[in-house]
Amino acid sequence: MFLPQPDVLVIQTLLILSPLLQQSFLAIIGGIVAIIGAFILVIIGVLVIILIAGAIIFLLPAVIVGIIVWFLTGNFFYGGIAFLIIALISLVRRA
Repeated sequence: MFLPQPDVLVIQTLLILSPLLQQSFLAIIGGIVAIIGAFILVIIGVLVIILIAGAIIFLLPAVIVGIIVWFLTGNFFYGGIAFLIIALISLVRRA
């Protein structure tokens, strides 16, 4: 009776299982890529939220003044001009 050598058994087993191993390997790589992509998207989302919050905080005094002028005069144009003037003053003061 012929008993195959261990090396031959390993090679035969790998050849039989190779499509399964390739699929599982690709699934693992796909999972890692998905995790990295999700992490990058979370970082981008946090940066966008920080930038929007910074812009809101930066423009808050101008918005308040614009609303007060609009309530006092009843004119959107004057409120808009007041908003722009205060926003420009804030921008010059920050620089």
